[in-house]
Amino acid sequence: MCGIVGYVGPNDTVEALITGLRRLEYRGYDSAGIAVIDESGELAVRKRSGKLARLEELLEASPVRATGTGIGHTRWATHGGPTDANAHPHLGDDGKLALIHNGIVENFAELRSELDADGIELISETDTEVVAALVGREVARQGDLETAFRTVVTRLSGTFTLLAMHRDEPGKVVAARHHSPLVVGLGDGENFLGSDVAAFVSSTRRAVAVAEDNIAVITPDEVRITDFAGNPVEFSEYEVEWDADAADKGGWSSFMAKEINEQPDAVENTVRGRISADGVEIPELTELGDERLRSIDRIVIIACGTASYAGQVAAYAIEQWARIPVEVQLSHEFRYRDPVLSDRTMVISVSQSGETMDTLMAVKYAIERGVTTVSVCNTQSATIPRESDAAVYTHAGPEVAVASTKAFIAQVTALYLVGLHLGRVRGTLSAEDSAQAVQQFEELPAKVREAVDTHDQIAQLAHWMADTRSVLFLGRHVGFPVALEGALKLKEIAYIHAEGFAAGELKHGPIALIDHGQPVFVLVPSPRTSPLMHSKVVSNIQEIRARGARVIAVVEKGDTAVLPFADDVIRLPLADSLFEPLLQVVPLQWFALELSTAKGLDVDQPRNLAKSVTVE
Repeated sequence: MCGIVGYVGPNDTVEALITGLRRLEYRGYDSAGIAVIDESGELAVRKRSGKLARLEELLEASPVRATGTGIGHTRWATHGGPTDANAHPHLGDDGKLALIHNGIVENFAELRSELDADGIELISETDTEVVAALVGREVARQGDLETAFRTVVTRLSGTFTLLAMHRDEPGKVVAARHHSPLVVGLGDGENFLGSDVAAFVSSTRRAVAVAEDNIAVITPDEVRITDFAGNPVEFSEYEVEWDADAADKGGWSSFMAKEINEQPDAVENTVRGRISADGVEIPELTELGDERLRSIDRIVIIACGTASYAGQVAAYAIEQWARIPVEVQLSHEFRYRDPVLSDRTMVISVSQSGETMDTLMAVKYAIERGVTTVSVCNTQSATIPRESDAAVYTHAGPEVAVASTKAFIAQVTALYLVGLHLGRVRGTLSAEDSAQAVQQFEELPAKVREAVDTHDQIAQLAHWMADTRSVLFLGRHVGFPVALEGALKLKEIAYIHAEGFAAGELKHGPIALIDHGQPVFVLVPSPRTSPLMHSKVVSNIQEIRARGARVIAVVEKGDTAVLPFADDVIRLPLADSLFEPLLQVVPLQWFALELSTAKGLDVDQPRNLAKSVTVE
């Protein structure tokens, strides 16, 4: 989950590294550091615990000038706390080698014992310093960074992306990838490495995705990629769809606020080119063949966190349109439960980054068992879509805030499109339902914009509730996963107790939590399209109101039935019942953001979290 960047070229190396780290800080912000070869030809290291700003303060107080070679790192702590000593880069070969790492080396204790026996002293608690010391020892023995690097990486177990540089080999950075993301940025007389294209997109949009168990070597004029055995590997480049401006705040108070506002565009971009008057067609699924899709008799959606709630919302729609049983499983539980799979099972993975380690390992498990695998992902050429049979990209643009917003709405949109495509191919979707869904998609961006415009009302509500210590969320049908997502957002960025419940479950125990003044968000289904569920939820509201709850009802415009029983009412545009979650979630996102802001917390970088979870 750490951010890594490497640079070789004629420009200011420190500036290139810091620029990359600023864009990667969402991947970890417990500490930050850089290593460069300075003007005197020596290896210079600067690192600090805490956020990147502390490293920038150190560089201002203790500057280093460098042109040519450098590596940089932002850390999400695993082995050892966020201290200066544990910050990357770590050194080897008597301070002549620097190395950074994303992932976990699982056999580090055994390797550390070997170094202890060899009389090599380590000063940190990290697994990374063990690797740096091993590579340094091999360089001293073999006299060559690439050879030493290759020798060591084959001994490591776990997950890792490693970057290393050596004082005696300026103009070169070597990198290895095993179950952790690594991309190369191709410049003009300069080249880059990163855990994400954000590391270099301000300088170049030409990129190469480094494949599993490969080693990349960059110099200013060359990129070479081999496997771990040293055999050359062919590679192809692609162009990053978005530019550096898309990953800037653009005047917004936070990335999260910016990304909530970008949700209408995220929906529109995900739908573009996939719907017409004739219905929905996803070219990536068409390539699988209609016969193969017609043979599917079961779908398993695998995901974690927010993505799993997107899957839970979509399961209702896919079952209704495609008439295939759908279950949603957490990726990190999937392969350990020995699931029943067959060649007629489709596993759909959902991951914003396409590098979520729990989901990646679940996908690999599914592939080994011969099932059809489809990836819903937002990141070009990421590992999960590359390894899946088909990839349905969401085209939501970069999401920097750790708390996911537009990724959720884009994932639900993409999964709905998958359901409609399957329904068309399987003949289970009527022409009327298809036309109605197409109309809903055409109207959706404008309706999401109306939901975004609830901000001022939500902001006032949140600031009134700044001292709230617990919030509950209730929903039925597709509203239930939205309730779970609303609670997760509060946990992530406001650090308070929050729970989402299926509204009908309340009387089976959780109603004991209701006390005088307890805030409860209730997601009320449409009385037009879901009259039975609407009446049930109104009854739930009466039950909790009678016990002193403060009810905040999220309703469609024109619904007056809840007014006598709600303390606050948030009104949303009219939509068919299956499309309501794409609107209901927006005010819940705003509420989490504004409550966190009212508490004086960092919305974009909540404690203990990072954006891309690349450890299992």
